[in-house]
Amino acid sequence: MADTTSSADGWRHRHLLDVDTWSADELERSMVLAGSMAASLRERRPREELAGRRVVTFFGEASTRTRLSFELAARSLGADVSHLDAVSSSVVKGESLMDTVRTVGALGTDLLVMRHQRAGAPYLAARHFPGHVVNAGDGCHAHPTQALADLYTLRQRLPRGVQGARVAIVGDIRHSRVARSDVWSLTTAGAEVTLCGPAEWLTGVAEWLTGVAEWTAGVGAGRRVSVTTDLVRAITGADAVMALRVQRERLAGAGPSLAAYSERYRLTPDRLQLAHPDALVMHPGPVNQGMEIDRAVAWGPRSVILDQVANGVPVRMAIMALLVGPGS
Repeated sequence: MADTTSSADGWRHRHLLDVDTWSADELERSMVLAGSMAASLRERRPREELAGRRVVTFFGEASTRTRLSFELAARSLGADVSHLDAVSSSVVKGESLMDTVRTVGALGTDLLVMRHQRAGAPYLAARHFPGHVVNAGDGCHAHPTQALADLYTLRQRLPRGVQGARVAIVGDIRHSRVARSDVWSLTTAGAEVTLCGPAEWLTGVAEWLTGVAEWTAGVGAGRRVSVTTDLVRAITGADAVMALRVQRERLAGAGPSLAAYSERYRLTPDRLQLAHPDALVMHPGPVNQGMEIDRAVAWGPRSVILDQVANGVPVRMAIMALLVGPGS
């Protein structure tokens, strides 16, 4: 589904459903604006890009970081913010998702931030919502604002920059919406990405990457992505290593035992020595310490995990400002 439109400031996207259709120039513009937003937050300078606008956050799955980040971002831009909790909404009475979306739109909401357990739900909502939809995570499909926060963090902290950097993403790739969106954002920015995990948690990933290759061939932009079950191969010489949360709620017994996974793929201080000496450690959260990553690594001197959390606010401010811009 197309999410493009025209606006007075030249931003062509009406919604943010994923970053797969974003150009390198659009990524750059969002990153520069996020930097401006971060400066305003540091200096406690109020912004008014969303003054008089209504933002509703609708989360069908539990969330702490993402929901709070969006609400802080919207308020920092002067928006009137409300939260619609799925478990206390009319959805539990049998109201359809589309009826809920139409109702929220009829109440004068300008921007809907939506997380849903079903992949594709924000795309469906965007067809019926009169304003702007931001995907805050849909099933195992996409989490675009996290990918943008990850990219922003790497731009901040990698001394050699993102272009040409090697990034290893380790863990439950199959169920990770973060990994899928990170592939788009990081490779568009010129990074080389290696996806690593047990074979059972890579099921379907190769086919998805074939689709990525076919798509990028059509737009003339090659992307460097590889898949491996070999942790040593994945992290040797890497400039950044991201551990993914083991998603117990989605595994349903598929794949290795959690103990076997942790023994083979957990990021430990010894394993991190294989990476570049200045390699960054990342994790989209929440962190299962001792499962996918050791505490000493998660909170060690190379970790930028808290940077990822903090950077979510200015990045989401930038996205909302771009979507709800002049003439929108």
